[in-house]
Amino acid sequence: MRAVLPLPLLALALCAGGPALVTAAAAAQVSVRGTSLLVDGQPFVARGASGETRLPELKALGANVVRTYGQEPGAVLDAAQRAGLKVIVGFWMGHPRLGFDYRNRAAVETQLDALRHMVERYRNHPALLMWGIGNEVEVELPPEETELVWPAIEQAAQLVKTLDPSHPTMAVVAEVGTDKAAQIKRLAPSIDVLGINGYGDGLLTSATRARAQGWSGPVLLTEMGSLGHWEAIKTPWGARPELTSSVKADRMRRYLTAAKQADIGTIAFLWGQKQEVTPTWYSLLLPTGEWTETVEVMAELWDGTPPGGANHAPRIRSLRLDGPAEVPPGGHALVRLAATDPDGDPLKVEWQVMAESTAPSIGGDPEPIPPSFPQAIHEPSASSVRVGPLPPGAYRVFVTVRDGRGAAATGNIPILMR
Repeated sequence: MRAVLPLPLLALALCAGGPALVTAAAAAQVSVRGTSLLVDGQPFVARGASGETRLPELKALGANVVRTYGQEPGAVLDAAQRAGLKVIVGFWMGHPRLGFDYRNRAAVETQLDALRHMVERYRNHPALLMWGIGNEVEVELPPEETELVWPAIEQAAQLVKTLDPSHPTMAVVAEVGTDKAAQIKRLAPSIDVLGINGYGDGLLTSATRARAQGWSGPVLLTEMGSLGHWEAIKTPWGARPELTSSVKADRMRRYLTAAKQADIGTIAFLWGQKQEVTPTWYSLLLPTGEWTETVEVMAELWDGTPPGGANHAPRIRSLRLDGPAEVPPGGHALVRLAATDPDGDPLKVEWQVMAESTAPSIGGDPEPIPPSFPQAIHEPSASSVRVGPLPPGAYRVFVTVRDGRGAAATGNIPILMR
């Protein structure tokens, strides 16, 4: 659900330039057998992340795949091939909630033409694993609009199969709901793989619920994270508290363990950094390059090596307000931190105050970064900070704990200034 929107479809369709990197490697033969995905006849359980940067580090974690959403994929395919990864190449299908009209045949044909160009250009790339046909196209739609989406996905999948019979097609939905798997099976039978974007404890039953709806092919958790922001409780003023990176790691260990035991493929979100509710909610990496503890958990469950080798990320034991979250006019908020490092590394603590996001996105749509208020930070230390006074409004107090060896822990607390 957290996709980064790609280049406009027409620009993709008219993308100039030569073919992707020519290599001696041949394109893999990828097929589906029952609930399994096969690459050159061998079972392939996907382990990876959504993203397009630092691919050698992702590979070192034990990953074997990276997922894209619809951007021009040539550079990612080439980089993945060099890193030893496969790519789920996503094709962005227009979302009706954003204005795309599947009754408009000219718009649909333009979209299909863009898909044709993409498949023809990259179907023989050795890093290609499968084609992702759309991402959560059904989100925020009434039933009558949803009925238009599945046939459109079917038409796109049919086109892909005509052009490239050597790689499966996958449709990606936002959670499996009560009937989404059944709808795809009935109205988009050319889809081979069901991708489910899920967050929180629903991940423990996503595949089972899809099977209960009659889905008999492979299931892949195409986005997974510790908690979706829409699932978090709200403060009285509407802010959604975020888990610390340490709690996120603990939860992801449960989800990845369950998926591994069930031989379900997993794609963590996001191998990179983005603003969505906060700059840290879905980000596995920091803008300054550090990784968070969930990255170590991925390596642990995928039998790989984390970026820091034997070095472990700091942990936030507690992050709390010493006083009310609703601060009176002209007052201050006192935030207390308890953090530790498994390796005994000295920790550097950085505090930041940002306004609460006033434009939370739906489905990962682009979202502006809220302004910061450095003047509101007072008496910062490794264990506490005093914040305020500030103009009336909603804010968050962020903390970043770095070990100086490439790892970090993050957390934040929402406050309301009266």
